[in-house]
Amino acid sequence: MVDEERPGAQRWVPDTTAVSALAEAAASCHGCELYRDATQVVFSAGPQESPLMLVGEQPGDQEDQRGRPFVGPAGRLLAEALTAAAIDTKTVYLTNAVKHFRFERRGKARIHKTPDVGNITACLPWLEAELQAVRPAVVVCLGATAGRAVLGRPVRIGAERGALMPGPERLAPAQVLLTTHPSALLRLRDPADREPAFGQLVADLAVARDAAKPA
Repeated sequence: MVDEERPGAQRWVPDTTAVSALAEAAASCHGCELYRDATQVVFSAGPQESPLMLVGEQPGDQEDQRGRPFVGPAGRLLAEALTAAAIDTKTVYLTNAVKHFRFERRGKARIHKTPDVGNITACLPWLEAELQAVRPAVVVCLGATAGRAVLGRPVRIGAERGALMPGPERLAPAQVLLTTHPSALLRLRDPADREPAFGQLVADLAVARDAAKPA
């Protein structure tokens, strides 16, 4: 039985492998309730032919307003980590597991609220279409929400991060690597904690960089 609140995105996903056409179609998606309060859909950024795809959780407040992923504080930190890992930020395909901003209002502020499993499931057809269109060599999952969307199971970032693993059959021959979302680093107030956490993120990205290089 289809949930009327969350019918899923499949009916809005066009039969195409052009990311530009997918992004255009996503603007009309009503696959779950998040479209009602979000400013706009936030689809992806970066070249379709990229061998390295980074998948985050969902757009944040600034992304929702500007219509591009990873343009807020977490995105700036991610750009620093990519640069430190010797990865040209312009060569990476960036997207999110969920395409609309989920939040709760506190006065005038919009506070990030983690997407639930229903949101992830409803939005999965868009991510599946992107994976088929881009055909990356390596998919980096930034955080547990992204890991669950890509791998189709709950993940433990602390226990599984930094190691290449085969993706599900639908992603073959792509490999998957789990790491922390940069927003988690922003929540670390003590510089003594943030510096090694940043170094670990850079190290994980370097593993993905090397694996994504042509043989």
